[in-house]
Amino acid sequence: MNKEELKQLLPHREPMLLLDEAERVDGQAIGKYTVRGDEFFLQGHFPGNPVVPGVILCEMMGQSSCVLLDGMAEGNATPYFTGLNNIKFKNKVLPGDTIVLKSELLRSKGPFYFIKAAGYVNEKLCVSGELSFAVIKG
Repeated sequence: MNKEELKQLLPHREPMLLLDEAERVDGQAIGKYTVRGDEFFLQGHFPGNPVVPGVILCEMMGQSSCVLLDGMAEGNATPYFTGLNNIKFKNKVLPGDTIVLKSELLRSKGPFYFIKAAGYVNEKLCVSGELSFAVIKG
């Protein structure tokens, strides 16, 4: 999926649409985002030493994970974060880096979905954790 196709799936729009592309491969969602360096979240984090904030990395994992949730509810439904667990930050993500986000569904119960996700730059683990979502109609 390119950015326009992602807009059909995700409610996010610029500047909060934090994926350039995504796809489903063998039950896994794989998303990518290249950090340009002019993003709003780098303006003050940190002046002269820009680093992608951890909360933004979590949002990137969340958006990529939503590719797995496509079609899980009938009709118009929106995935909402309900939790983040065991989040770990291992390496920095910097301007010029392309982060590859991988997600897989662990389990579901009713409208709730539990996903294991991780982000890599040059195959080096940068962020990982478990995410949960509620997929709500309307």
